[in-house]
Amino acid sequence: MSGAPHVPVLMAEVVAALETGPGKTVIDGTFGAGGYARAILATGASVIAFDRDPTARRFAEGLPADRFRLVESRFSEMDQEVGEAGVDGVALDLGVSSMQLDEADRGFSFMRDGPLDMRMGADGPTAADLVNTAEPAELARILFVYGEERQSRRIARAIERRRAEQPFTRTLELAEFIEKALGGRRGAKVHPATRSFQAIRIAVNEELSELEAGLAAAERVLRPNGRLCVVTFHSLEDRIVKSFLAVRAGRTPAGSRHAPPVQAGAAPSFQLLFNGARAPSDEEVAANPRARSAKLRAAVRTDAPVWRDAA
Repeated sequence: MSGAPHVPVLMAEVVAALETGPGKTVIDGTFGAGGYARAILATGASVIAFDRDPTARRFAEGLPADRFRLVESRFSEMDQEVGEAGVDGVALDLGVSSMQLDEADRGFSFMRDGPLDMRMGADGPTAADLVNTAEPAELARILFVYGEERQSRRIARAIERRRAEQPFTRTLELAEFIEKALGGRRGAKVHPATRSFQAIRIAVNEELSELEAGLAAAERVLRPNGRLCVVTFHSLEDRIVKSFLAVRAGRTPAGSRHAPPVQAGAAPSFQLLFNGARAPSDEEVAANPRARSAKLRAAVRTDAPVWRDAA
């Protein structure tokens, strides 16, 4: 395995925005290979890291036991671990990690053949379960909403016909089938199955509902003046983060279309650290192409009470 299996994106910007240091405690909600955690620890702060992928524990070796703790759980459950003590910062680096994509037996990528799994954790239905059992209408909805795939119904109908004869079990098998169902590449730079694989991965891991729950949990655990930093990699994630922070900062009366409506007239629980989103530099993108679509949004927790979702 490479000594650097995953390059954290916008790491310097995230650490600067967190304003962390000795005596402060920060949650790294997406530990992965530990890039953010190591950078935060280097400032003298303590880190409580979360990752539902049990294979992430190998990257915690050598980290200071007196200032670091890894919790093998979803980041939406951070308040259950922290309790009323609170923390000074929360950092979230969303999406699938490079090492997950690189490990064929995880089934995240069609660049390497592997079992059709895609689970970030070790439990729950696999991608094969979803593809082989979901109703065609539900499968089409998943592909359209989570993958923004315009040919979602066509793909879902083709999958329904094929799985009745032979269930899908492998990543390359599904990718090649989707490519054929869409008529081949015909010079396309992006593989025809890219959007579908993204959609299936998001659905299998409940990534969008996990993000919404995680943002609400961060609001609960952050102390006044605590910092929230979120790095997103596609429009669905960024839309949720942008909407959450805008609502909580009192910038708009409407919440995320994925989330229930929230109370009106509540005091802002966050203040935006900067307007809009920060993008990686040209130098970072050149060194790490994965950074190309990344966006950083950040906010400071006020001393206002936690917002409650409307019934």
